Amino acid sequence: MLRPALAIVSAVLLSAGSAEANKVFVSNERGNNITVLDSESWEVIATFPAGNRPRGITISPDGKELYVCASDDDTVRVFDPETYKELHTLPSGPDPELFALDPSGNPLYIANEDDNLVTVVDVKTRQVLAEVPVGVEPEGVAVSPDAKTIINTSETTNMAHFIDASTYKIVHNVLVDQRPRYAEFTADGKKLYVSAEIGGTVSVIDVSAAEPKITKKITFEVPGVLPEWLQPVGVKATKDGSRIFVALGPANRVAVIDGRTDEVLDYLLVGQRVWQMAFTPGEEFLITTNGNSNDVSIIDVEAEKVIRSVQVGEQPWGVVVAPD
Repeated sequence: MLRPALAIVSAVLLSAGSAEANKVFVSNERGNNITVLDSESWEVIATFPAGNRPRGITISPDGKELYVCASDDDTVRVFDPETYKELHTLPSGPDPELFALDPSGNPLYIANEDDNLVTVVDVKTRQVLAEVPVGVEPEGVAVSPDAKTIINTSETTNMAHFIDASTYKIVHNVLVDQRPRYAEFTADGKKLYVSAEIGGTVSVIDVSAAEPKITKKITFEVPGVLPEWLQPVGVKATKDGSRIFVALGPANRVAVIDGRTDEVLDYLLVGQRVWQMAFTPGEEFLITTNGNSNDVSIIDVEAEKVIRSVQVGEQPWGVVVAPD
């Protein structure tokens, strides 16, 4: 009588285990495809074509649409995350690199590097709602948690532009260090982190007051690593704001920062030329894309330790994890 009961329990446990897994989507810039990983086994479960030079990648809050910046196709390609079939495209302007979805899932804010615009697209009607002139070579895009402000970083102008989401007008410009790449809000919307690749810093911007103000610039120092290799790019903050993770490009490190003091706590050795990062939904793991070693590194967030690397496609660039 015990054997059937054990079989039922085992089946339930296996079902629960598989339900916890999420798909991880990695855009391979040179491979022109997307690698799909299982977040439980960390095995590659699929690869599918994604157009020419896929870079920025994100997914709708309901997990039903996967958006990919096909930079050399001058378009955003939209895929079904289950079947991997292309559903349609969205207008983007030339050379889309990074983008961000409104927390509601619509609209999509796209940085067009070649024409100095942020393009606002309605993902339902597939129409352009606005084109916002910004600085030279726009790259990073972020949306505030309350969805009222869009941030764009311009690489050559060295600014973070604050755009009003209701008027699509720039309301503030904050000068940061050279070649800003990425912008990340804390979940409470009070702080903004902007990485500067060539400047070698991350600017901490207080956005809780009427005028945004830089309160600190985080610098990095790793024994044995040349200062010019310490190039901050991707940034991710935990939901509770206790930890900030910064990808340091050719330094092959991810910096771990105390979100309360903004002091560097540690450096984690990952693959070569670490670029972008994404948390799993429960923030148990942080996945990094390593462009020169063609792999991703898996970081145990609580332990602050790299636990695994997985080979993906050629020159991985962006990463996103399907929601629960």
